[in-house]
Amino acid sequence: MTSLEVNARNEDSGPGGYAAARLLLLHEKERSGPPRRTALARLTDDWLAGLFAAAAPPRGTALVAVGGYGRSELSPRSDLDLLLLHDGTADKAAIAALADRIWYPVWDLGLALDHSVRTPAEARATAADDLKVHLGLLDARPLAGDAGLVAALRTTVLADWRNQAPRRLPELDALCRERAERMGELQFLLEPDLKEARGGLRDAQALRAVAASWLADAPREGLDRARRRLLDTRDALHLATGRATDRLALQEQDAVAAELGLLDADTLLREVYEAARTISYATDVTWREVNRVLKARSARPRLRSLLGGRSGAGRPGGKPPIERTPLAEGVVEMDGEVVLARTARPERDPVLPLRAAAAAAQSGLPLSPHAVRRLAATAPPLPVPWPAEAREELVTLLGAGEATVPVWEALEAEGIVTRLLPDWERVRCRPQRNPVHTWTVDRHLVETAVRAASLTRRVGRPDLLLVAALLHDIGKGWPGDHSVAGETIARDLAARVGFDRTDTATVATAVRHHLLLVETATRRDLDDPATVESVAAAVGTLGTLELLHALTEADALATGPAAWSSWRASLVADLVKRVAGVLAGEPLPDPEAAAPSAEQERLAIEALRTGEPVLALHTRDEHTAAPDDSDPDDSASDEAAPEPVGVELVIALPDQPGVLPAVAGVLALHRLTVRAADLRAVNLPTGLGSGSVLVLDWRVAAEYGSLPEAARLRADLVRALDGSLDIPARLAEREAAYPRRRGLTAPPPRVTVAAPDSRLATVIEVRAQDAPGLLHRIGRALEGAAVRVRSAHVSTLGANAVDTLYVTRPDGSLLPPEEAVDLARTLEAALG
Repeated sequence: MTSLEVNARNEDSGPGGYAAARLLLLHEKERSGPPRRTALARLTDDWLAGLFAAAAPPRGTALVAVGGYGRSELSPRSDLDLLLLHDGTADKAAIAALADRIWYPVWDLGLALDHSVRTPAEARATAADDLKVHLGLLDARPLAGDAGLVAALRTTVLADWRNQAPRRLPELDALCRERAERMGELQFLLEPDLKEARGGLRDAQALRAVAASWLADAPREGLDRARRRLLDTRDALHLATGRATDRLALQEQDAVAAELGLLDADTLLREVYEAARTISYATDVTWREVNRVLKARSARPRLRSLLGGRSGAGRPGGKPPIERTPLAEGVVEMDGEVVLARTARPERDPVLPLRAAAAAAQSGLPLSPHAVRRLAATAPPLPVPWPAEAREELVTLLGAGEATVPVWEALEAEGIVTRLLPDWERVRCRPQRNPVHTWTVDRHLVETAVRAASLTRRVGRPDLLLVAALLHDIGKGWPGDHSVAGETIARDLAARVGFDRTDTATVATAVRHHLLLVETATRRDLDDPATVESVAAAVGTLGTLELLHALTEADALATGPAAWSSWRASLVADLVKRVAGVLAGEPLPDPEAAAPSAEQERLAIEALRTGEPVLALHTRDEHTAAPDDSDPDDSASDEAAPEPVGVELVIALPDQPGVLPAVAGVLALHRLTVRAADLRAVNLPTGLGSGSVLVLDWRVAAEYGSLPEAARLRADLVRALDGSLDIPARLAEREAAYPRRRGLTAPPPRVTVAAPDSRLATVIEVRAQDAPGLLHRIGRALEGAAVRVRSAHVSTLGANAVDTLYVTRPDGSLLPPEEAVDLARTLEAALG
């Protein structure tokens, strides 16, 4: 017994003595983790036992800890789960008085309390009706009073659990699935709930309950260590926040990492993700085994009746033979799992792990954890470079689609993936703090391969597409630009896997430029010949171009719903079509020589006639936005209805100052998100009038799905241009109400002059926090700098906006380098 516990007991079990001892214990730096949780539970045991004894309890009563407290796992702000058990012989008033003498001191200290008063029969009945109560009673531990009464209850509750397992375990499985659907997967959440999310402490408790049923058991390797890591993190979270919380919020992660002695918040998340992944994998394996056992049990009575009372085919008392279906050399299916054949010799077959994994994924079956464990322990490493069979099996595994994921997880759980691809360790469980990303880096790579598997008919080399998809972000484990680092790593890994020099170079190029198409399409002027020519120079060949096109789509789809849309797809398809023309030797059209469309000319004439703005709105869908370059057999979206990709807004008005900020401000007020803007001066043909008319072609999207009336847009635009509509004041009101995450501070805006890749204009790139009216503020700053905006291209991912502006001097010439740098600094100051 420690000095703290002695002090707590010596001070007459009073709340003051317990509170002081508890406070000292929680601030002891020498003791943390399991020793501190155990000491806190023991300290609390002694205090509650003292309260129980001081209340002069009747005979046949006991105080019982259940749930987490029953397991002696008390975190600093944990609830106290207590059961006052009595045999029913004492007077009800005496039992109520005893409960008050215990509960009220707990409440007086501000501790959370989950309490109940029951007889053993009542406890069993409640457990039969309430699964959570039954789970809590499985960890019942006597604190004070009649220990025999508690032991008898534990025995009967555990017997009930085992007898009722065929009914209770499916109920527990459904409860876990519902909770996972509601709370998400802990190993992928930026702000995970350590207890309720899938792979958290609730699932660890469920695995204990399954083991207690004797029906199945979880893989034990690393499971206790994973539970300890989550419990330690929760302890640190309670101490850092001073609150009883299980959610690891972003603003608390640095403090929690410091409490645990970790380097930073990313290191913390990575360790938490590792723990959650271990528990999630154990959960999958365990529930699969539970369902297999229950299915086998339910089939036995029917089988016995069919066999006339005999339990084996022609063999009294024997078991029916288990069917083993061959899948590949050394690999068979048995009882719904992929296992090793009896003749398999993994110690002599280095390709067997990949062959078994590919067979499992292609069959849509789980890979037996026992088989994976045996492969990890006995299979020799593959020679470098890999033999052709190993490379083909890897491609087969990656090409299986959704079925790849659980098989890959099984390989990862036993360390086979990092043995095959050593650089994988750097991206394993690595968090991605951009909220646009759904997955950790390693899972994103696998998900990209899954998405790429559905696009393989669009490329001439499906194997290169799948491998490039698996490796495209492999550089995120290294400092610097992940595409640059990834190119080197991908080149090494592709050679390791056994690709020849040409294919290795293609994979490396795809990894280096996997963001090129989407970033160029959404941030650059595609009518500028220099834009298309620079992409063609980087890509090099038509084969690489089609590979990058498919990889771009797979990468975006695997990132999250905000990363891909029909609008982005249409822009990328347009860019690919133009680049393919350049690579095929076709000349690019001269944008300066392009005549205005019939509609633009009509609107320009009307604007010149009236001297006021005129506009037109058109909704565009995916079938009209981009050419159909998909394979006719690629039916991923064949049944999908046309999806709106935005609205085209064409505005014509007499050329005058302040047009860009005025239009951008009006669109922001009407909650229209700007995706692209093209501005051009139109000189009308002789006889139609004289003077220059400015034509603005905008691509916009309605923030809440409904478009404003064109007449209202025009009226507000007229007011904005004549100064009667105070756009900055209106937008300031909007920004004041703009929701922001508590505790998060946006980084300052950054404005840069892009490399001179345009012969038509100087390219300025603005990176800033997305907010209402951002483009309006940019337009005002540009107006004050006396530059002409040729076009604007807006790309938004999550809270981050990247606005690319093509600007010239008023006479149409490019800005000299020093003027461009000054403009960038002016914009930064205006936005900051």
